[in-house]
Amino acid sequence: MQFDNVSDTAETEEIKGRIIRLLAGFYYVTAQDGKIYECKAKGSFRNDGIKPLVGDFCIIRKVEESDPDPDALPVGNIEKILERQNELLRPPVANVDQALVVFALKAPDPNFTLLDTFLLRLQLQDIPVIIAFNKTDLDEDGTLREQVKERFAHTGYPICFLCVKQEQGIEELKQLLEHKCTALAGPSGVGKSSLINKLASQRVMETGKISKKTARGKHTTRHSELICAGEDTYLFDTPGFTSLGTQELSKEDIAKGFIEIGKWEDECRFAGCSHISEPDCGVKKKLAEGLISPMRYESYVKMYQECRERKRY
Repeated sequence: MQFDNVSDTAETEEIKGRIIRLLAGFYYVTAQDGKIYECKAKGSFRNDGIKPLVGDFCIIRKVEESDPDPDALPVGNIEKILERQNELLRPPVANVDQALVVFALKAPDPNFTLLDTFLLRLQLQDIPVIIAFNKTDLDEDGTLREQVKERFAHTGYPICFLCVKQEQGIEELKQLLEHKCTALAGPSGVGKSSLINKLASQRVMETGKISKKTARGKHTTRHSELICAGEDTYLFDTPGFTSLGTQELSKEDIAKGFIEIGKWEDECRFAGCSHISEPDCGVKKKLAEGLISPMRYESYVKMYQECRERKRY
């Protein structure tokens, strides 16, 4: 776990860490001393409108218990949340270095509208993206892979083709994830859970070490957790991404969110060009030159027009 962006503190009872798990109101923090602490957030956070998130770098204060449970994790209190690099809203997680969007080539067929929505939302948050397509074993002649390459040829997104079942492409993907905190997104049925199992080197924390004395952790509540996938390498499964839409976005957001559209809009004659019907449009010129995929352009037009209709009513 890297703490290069965390300043030192003079008080010896305080220590730097990162929140790796939120479970039933308790935060589990991997600290610079190599231990994992079971923590509560100080009450003033709520008054100040601060909500600690999985992925947050923080300062914790160790708590010495009068009758410590030898089988339990050490205890601490979160004293300070350090400045965030970024923050995702659904699900809430902080300080993500990049995102890995996982789809299947087949069974189920890829929903490219959903994929383009993922890419748009992440582009608006300046989060780099890797796109992975699983189940290459179902694409015997490579036709589906060629279609994917054609669609995203001019976006700059790294594309990985995998067969998780046969462990093909896993090592190449690991190199792209190394020393980063990566948020995973993708619909159900594409093999995302199996991929996580292949990538994860170990569980970040053993549930059995949760304090027996306080019965912490004895519940069935769903939780958020960073999953260790190597040295300074973490994964964050993000099931909430499947419900993302574009309802609250502006027409300008739609244009900016398509990376290859935003790249050429400065060459348009008119400011605020929609890249649909205006003359002397730099984007449509690049489309005609083959520097923008017609499939991605159609997706852009559809989202743009839907946004315009919503704003009208």
